[in-house]
Amino acid sequence: MRLNPYLSFNGTCREAMDFYAKVLNAPSEGIMTYGETPMAGDMPAEMLGRVAHARIRIGDALLMASDSPASLYQTPQGVTVTLNIDEPAEADRVLAALSEGGTITMPIAETFWAHRFGTCIDRFGTPWMVNCEKPMAAAQAAE
Repeated sequence: MRLNPYLSFNGTCREAMDFYAKVLNAPSEGIMTYGETPMAGDMPAEMLGRVAHARIRIGDALLMASDSPASLYQTPQGVTVTLNIDEPAEADRVLAALSEGGTITMPIAETFWAHRFGTCIDRFGTPWMVNCEKPMAAAQAAE
């Protein structure tokens, strides 16, 4: 069993996934538009160039996404995509890059559990959490 996030966009999926692939040094595993699917004939013209399915690989995980029909799109809420990063400098770089054009909701800093931790909402509306954890024993000792 595997768990992976699936993001929904309102016409910006291709731009967002290209951005994430670049920021996260994550290879794209493909982007398919609605016009390239067997359901193309049943789709409204404005949907044909939108993304029906896209995926990038981040380590052993997948980040997948698509464009929703405008009438079905909802702004993400109650969910945050979390990146666990081993190196503090890389955590700093990733949060700074993801937040370009977006909003930092918690500046990256050291916490009792992490060498670096911060959050943002990117320019596409996706909430991100960047975490560079301390070893669990060290975090418990700091309490």
